[in-house]
Amino acid sequence: MNKSEYFMGEALKEAEKALVFNEVPIGAVIVYKDRIIGRGYNTRESDECAVSHAEINAIREASKSMGGWRLTDCDIYVTIEPCPMCCGAIYQSRIRSVKYGANDYKAGACGSIFNLFEMKGLNHYAEIESGILEEECKSILRAFFKSRR
Repeated sequence: MNKSEYFMGEALKEAEKALVFNEVPIGAVIVYKDRIIGRGYNTRESDECAVSHAEINAIREASKSMGGWRLTDCDIYVTIEPCPMCCGAIYQSRIRSVKYGANDYKAGACGSIFNLFEMKGLNHYAEIESGILEEECKSILRAFFKSRR
């Protein structure tokens, strides 16, 4: 298992936590110098708040860990491709790279629909890596939505 797979496995553990609360199972972890400094999972239903995505929750925790909003030398691992809102938060927090498992062809903003980080004129561009533990990331989502039908 390589480093990316290890940290994506940790993001999957966060996604599993969301299942306990009947939330869409999406998880994220933020890594600084090979150490997890922020964890998050989807809590939109529990919080009754549209912005309570896994990435936002992880960014909040990482910012507290770092003592500020700049997460310049950090990487975020997310089980599904971040949406435009989350990409905006990743951009604003200056996260170095986005590593995700499954593409999101309905809301993905790292290449599936468009890539925020390729737009000209921005002052920060995160590196993107996709397909890390892709089948595992797809599987947890498929199982969740199949159980709801």
